[in-house]
Amino acid sequence: MTVSSTPFWLDSPDRPAARPRLDGDATCALAVVGGGYSGLWTALMAKEREPGRSVILIEADRIGGAASGRNGGFCEASLTHGEANGRTRWPEEADRLEELGLANLDEIEKTLRNHGIECDFRRTGQLAVATQPHQVEELRAGADGEHAVFLDAAAVRAEVDSPTYLSGLWSKDTCATVDPARLAWGLAAAAERLGVRIVEGTPVERIRRTGAGIDLHTPHGTVHAGQVALGTNAFRPLLRRLRLHTVPVYDYVLMTEPLTDEQLASIGWRNRQGLADCGNQFHYYRLTADNRILWGGYDAIYHFGRRPKPSYEQRPATFDVLARHFRETFPQLAGVGFTHRWGGVIDTSTRFCAFFGKAYRGRVAYALGYTGLGVGASRFGADVMLDLLAGEETERTRLAMVREKPLPFPPEPLAWVGIQLTRWSLARADARGGRRNLWLRVLDRLGLGFDS
Repeated sequence: MTVSSTPFWLDSPDRPAARPRLDGDATCALAVVGGGYSGLWTALMAKEREPGRSVILIEADRIGGAASGRNGGFCEASLTHGEANGRTRWPEEADRLEELGLANLDEIEKTLRNHGIECDFRRTGQLAVATQPHQVEELRAGADGEHAVFLDAAAVRAEVDSPTYLSGLWSKDTCATVDPARLAWGLAAAAERLGVRIVEGTPVERIRRTGAGIDLHTPHGTVHAGQVALGTNAFRPLLRRLRLHTVPVYDYVLMTEPLTDEQLASIGWRNRQGLADCGNQFHYYRLTADNRILWGGYDAIYHFGRRPKPSYEQRPATFDVLARHFRETFPQLAGVGFTHRWGGVIDTSTRFCAFFGKAYRGRVAYALGYTGLGVGASRFGADVMLDLLAGEETERTRLAMVREKPLPFPPEPLAWVGIQLTRWSLARADARGGRRNLWLRVLDRLGLGFDS
């Protein structure tokens, strides 16, 4: 079987034709840099807040061509990369952050319905599975009996049948699965219907303040904007102050061929939840509309120098590991082949979730550092950026999560050495029943980490 290196979601005849690049100078009230979820939500909601505002969205490549078209399609409610991370960092705000995250997911579902965006949105929840004994009690402690239901070994295998499962925790309303590329394409089309101008193939090379606003210089002209929202994800930030605050990490995915009815019946999965195991090096997986299994995660690869490169998107060693783990998880699917394999880059921050801020005397706002959970949280980030640009004090802007910044990663070569030591330590913890070594305990005390 020939395996495609094109991301499955983008390998579609329905992918919109490329939009024109910028063709000379332009002027607008708001310029949005980045055509992924952060930029798309910001552009769309800017027009919904103020229909008369002129908005230009500038994308260096294609809409949804980077992380927004390559991810696993898990649209989670969490704004903090999981409840435990949020409660550790902002205990006084944790309950409210959980409520805001659920409200944000509700608003995403409402927006898709109102704008007629077809992206296979299914709010089936997420099933976390224990594959090692020490993880069982961790899952049991997270159950509330209603929204998060603990499943023993027999119950979890009645949901999805794998000999590796020891227990599960089904969070029923905190996650949806989507076709991520169709979500991006749908948001772009909805924004254009409201009057947003989108230009593709137009990298922004530098940002400069002018007397009347902000200039964004590109190879094809300059955009003169009153305000700017930056949603550049893992790519080099335009603001120098941000260049140590994230690192680009590569995540990898396999996609199976469609399962037959008999193959699907052999594993169950009637409720079509998104799944993830509980390891530090974890796998995530889900069903697609045509009953393929997307299988990703485990390796989170950082390359020395902090520079994303197309050559990093294929990593045969990781694909081999993923395929072996898939066969171990579902031995009853031994004959199923893979049709697609790809990688994508994620922006990781030391606090595992997004951070926000302003620059150029409030004319520029940014949101980045989603650490792999940006499908849903990017809409919240867009709201924060619009609040910051409006100069409004809102419940969002008063949050400590929004006001505080994470500690930066160190410069090279310390970043590379520290990340490799952390990856080794996390793998060792998985192999030793979850016991964390001195290095990880120090990072825990400092509130630092590395994840995808």
